[in-house]
Amino acid sequence: MSDSTQQNSNDLTTNPGWEKTVLEKIALSAIEEQKRARHWSTFFKLLTFLYLALVLYKVFVPGFGIDATRSGGSHTAVIDVVGMITEDSESNADRVTKGLREAADDKATKGIILRMNTPGGTPVQSAYIYDEIRRIKQQHPELPIISVVSDICASGGYYVASAADKIFVNKSSLIGSIGVLLNGFGFVDTMKKLGVERRLLTAGSHKGIMDPFLPMKKDDQEHVEHVLSTVHQHFIDAVKAGRGERLHADPRIFTGLFWSGEEGIQLGLADGVGTVRSIAEQEIGETNLVNFTPQENLLDRLGGKFKVAFRLAIQEYASGISIQ
Repeated sequence: MSDSTQQNSNDLTTNPGWEKTVLEKIALSAIEEQKRARHWSTFFKLLTFLYLALVLYKVFVPGFGIDATRSGGSHTAVIDVVGMITEDSESNADRVTKGLREAADDKATKGIILRMNTPGGTPVQSAYIYDEIRRIKQQHPELPIISVVSDICASGGYYVASAADKIFVNKSSLIGSIGVLLNGFGFVDTMKKLGVERRLLTAGSHKGIMDPFLPMKKDDQEHVEHVLSTVHQHFIDAVKAGRGERLHADPRIFTGLFWSGEEGIQLGLADGVGTVRSIAEQEIGETNLVNFTPQENLLDRLGGKFKVAFRLAIQEYASGISIQ
């Protein structure tokens, strides 16, 4: 031990109250360390708060990050039709038609591309979108509207696509399936084997139609087939009106079969092969793509989920007696 160290040690031990001095120094050091820790903690909390605020702002403000690009000059508008086309899906008629109207009303829009990747949906939702496309084409005859298919565009999806001026696919895309179905199950024999009796009281001789626990009557089956045939004819008429003379006179087209994109071109169901970017360049002449697909904010999403859950709960509660 050096002389200076020995001297300091002797001063501490000989100085009255040296223990208090040491403790005060240790306490002050601990306080300073706590202050530094609080400062860093406050900094990181503030940083996290700012990040969450930015995320929430993007979620709650519908146009944030989307509409900002729409003022950048001429463009090709892109509207996504993805997934099932049903009232409760992201590709419901209200959202798609809203995007179509906004794109058509934008003076900088040089053309509209429907980016299709859907296995189909309900006839009504599909027809709503089909009719809106035809209406926009009448109001803006100079504005090209083109469907571009990626993986699949079948049934109600093809219903929508056929309203466009042209349809482009990948050679391996699946398109077609121009038909209508109503499916279910029958448990009549199962009920008999289990010894369970079905008790269904109705007002109206056909109110129990399609009940899975009762044998299907012949006249009920004929009525259902008639309804499906009528809706199918609506589908056929729409496709013929949209595709016109490009459709080949092949009886298989309206049987519900589907084909690859390459075969679809040969049948007149599609016009050629292309991607969104290549079609924007070759058919519309504007490669600046702007997505006009309406985006749901968090409140809309939560409201939609609540609406579906509430509807299912009501249906379950009222399943004994219902008027549908």
